[in-house]
Amino acid sequence: MNQIKSICVYSASSTKIDQVYFDAAAQLGRLMAEHHIRLVNGAGSIGLMSAVADAVIANDGEVTGVIPTFMIEQNWHHKGLTELVEVESMHERKQLMAKLSDAIIALPGGCGTLEELLEIITWKQLGLYLNPIVILNINGFFEPLLAMLDKAIDQNFMRKEHGEIWTVATTPSQALEQIYNTPRWDESIRKFAAI
Repeated sequence: MNQIKSICVYSASSTKIDQVYFDAAAQLGRLMAEHHIRLVNGAGSIGLMSAVADAVIANDGEVTGVIPTFMIEQNWHHKGLTELVEVESMHERKQLMAKLSDAIIALPGGCGTLEELLEIITWKQLGLYLNPIVILNINGFFEPLLAMLDKAIDQNFMRKEHGEIWTVATTPSQALEQIYNTPRWDESIRKFAAI
């Protein structure tokens, strides 16, 4: 079983999404706090980013938010986090969030969330990130992306082995179970990064 002290959660900042996504984010935050797992996220003050952070804090957990200066200048940052880390760029933000985490969970989101998820999958494919990555497929949200990834493997844009980079959960409790039980990626995997 993996020793998990922190999980980076990618998620939406939209406020206009279905309540089912907010409920899942809140449940995930509560479970993380109960397991004494620190949340690492992008420090947003709205949407699922806020919902998961608020749930962690409400249940006596800890949250580290990482956010670029320009977003603080726009007053987009959550002001009630345990720790707020200000960085210069979006690239630095993503790099630090990954560095601070023992695992990744992707909740539903838009372009930013999808980009973060695909980048961390790429890093793992290259042996740059070795920890578990779980796609939390609430309400079937990620089905088109998962189909696209399967198609990339089927048509040899990725190796079959690359399909083991991520796991898919449908509930927050299942996501945590996978985080604890998914073996760390072997750095030697780089040898088949290319097709």
